Amino acid sequence: MVIFSASQKSEFSGDTQIWESLKQAIASSSGFQRWELERPMDKEQLQDVGIDYRVRRYLRETLETLAY
Repeated sequence: MVIFSASQKSEFSGDTQIWESLKQAIASSSGFQRWELERPMDKEQLQDVGIDYRVRRYLRETLETLAY
């Protein structure tokens, strides 16, 4: 089990705020929107999979493509 000190918790809080802002910026980008159009999901899948997962998947696939 990992125990975090108060200073570490506040650092993670800042990271969370940065990730939320970054995630929203990525989700509103034309590249992300085009990527989603190329990978249609039915409404049930969209309800099951949140924006956090979709942005992470987009970033992972983009980096894999660049690395290839």
